[in-house]
Amino acid sequence: MGASVRALRALLLLAGFYLLGVVMLAVLAGLDWAAAVWAPSGVAVKLYVVSVLLAIPVVRGMFMLRTPREDGAHGVLVTPEQEPRLWQAVRELAAEVGTRAPDEIRLTADMNAAVSEDARLMGLIGGTRRLYLGLPLMTGLTEAQLRAVLAHEMGHYANSDTRLAALTVRGRVQVARTIAHFEERAGSKVAKERARQEKKNRKKLAKGKKAKEVDTTGVGLTYRAMAKVYRAYGHFYLRATLAGSRRQELAADLAAARIAGRDAAVSALREIPVLDSAHGFYLDEYATIGVGAGLLPPPGEVFGGVRHLLAARAGELAELRRNLPDEPASPYDSHPPIAERVARLEALPDDGRASEPAVPALGLLADPGTAMVAVEQSALPPDALRLRRVDWPELVHLSMTEFFAREAEPLRRATAEVTGADGTLDALLNALDLGVGWEIADRLPKSEEAAAAKGRAAREFARPVLRGGLARLVAGELIARGTARWEMSWSDAASLRMPPGYDDELPAALDAAVADRPDTAPLRQLLATV
Repeated sequence: MGASVRALRALLLLAGFYLLGVVMLAVLAGLDWAAAVWAPSGVAVKLYVVSVLLAIPVVRGMFMLRTPREDGAHGVLVTPEQEPRLWQAVRELAAEVGTRAPDEIRLTADMNAAVSEDARLMGLIGGTRRLYLGLPLMTGLTEAQLRAVLAHEMGHYANSDTRLAALTVRGRVQVARTIAHFEERAGSKVAKERARQEKKNRKKLAKGKKAKEVDTTGVGLTYRAMAKVYRAYGHFYLRATLAGSRRQELAADLAAARIAGRDAAVSALREIPVLDSAHGFYLDEYATIGVGAGLLPPPGEVFGGVRHLLAARAGELAELRRNLPDEPASPYDSHPPIAERVARLEALPDDGRASEPAVPALGLLADPGTAMVAVEQSALPPDALRLRRVDWPELVHLSMTEFFAREAEPLRRATAEVTGADGTLDALLNALDLGVGWEIADRLPKSEEAAAAKGRAAREFARPVLRGGLARLVAGELIARGTARWEMSWSDAASLRMPPGYDDELPAALDAAVADRPDTAPLRQLLATV
């Protein structure tokens, strides 16, 4: 489908929204006319009021709402003087695709690459083009794969996808806002009616009468009916425009295969979901592990540290590459499933282009480390930038120590409440010897099932909770003495390195301390050896 046809379709879909508004206003006007002719004057006046109230969101949606502008370009702007190799590669690819190169390249913290264009007159006139390139994405790609990704993005420019996006977005925004206004008004009427009935019930209760159950059924029905009409058009609009978006992605894939080579394009597509999964895991389990303790990795490592994870878990990542996501296609997806896109490209004839050497894509940057630091400064909020920076081993040790201390805090408080002591490990061991361990355990957070249990069953629910808290207190004590330390691993979870012999003897000692007849001697003896 050519750009002119797609532009016409986008205009027709947008015009459909305004036509729907005109029809809705005409229906309301027709009802008012009918009421004026046949209905009693009192009923007619009420219908006039309802019509005006219903017409307001329609008119606002059509004429009083402007499509919001984007918050502005984000990321770190890099000039051709700062990043000559990257700019050269982008300009060469744009020329090969047959389109104008972007006016700006901005490095971001996203595991993604994207293009935009500040088009005017709803996309009829082109404007400033921007390429957003995520450094985490570059970290995981080779130069050949990155060229395929960039060729894909240049393909969007060549197909006028970015220019016509203004038309599509305008329609989506207007439909969504109109629906929101109707739902807001319906919700307001329900809230007022609920408040009225609750006030009435309070008066009844004050007089000793029985209150009625609050019932708002049917309140705001006309607003919800109007919202339902617009929602139906919104679903149609989304299905139509997103189907076009999926076709645009397939066309851009073909541009990538033509310019960068079929195998490079396939390889890049296989890599993207793998990198996306690894990036999310890295942010959750590594980069932000110390935020609760007021810590962050060294400068440049918050987003750049994912390279350590990618290197250490090569085997797991290879398995992910073989098993592409096979999520079912939905009419509301903006992209076709990765598996479908790969299959389409692999079905293309062999272009005879041999695989290029696996040169890291970050080599296109003059100084990747400096770029990572700059992107951090741009992407992280001020509060995060003020956190203390420590190297990775110390970050993991301090963060896990803080986490274990927080996890043990309920047991410390319960111990202090029962014993009147300070909630230390020694106080808990003394309480266990005195036989009040189960009273302490009863004060710990518990599930609904555990709270309902009685007798022996309650004790069996409490035992693992008490044992886990005791283990954390022991770990905290050993860490404070300097005889235990958390060790990080890029290929596995962090582990607590215990003193010699502890890994073998500690489990039995903990079991003895929380047995039906508690015996803390083995644990005390073990603690005395370090």
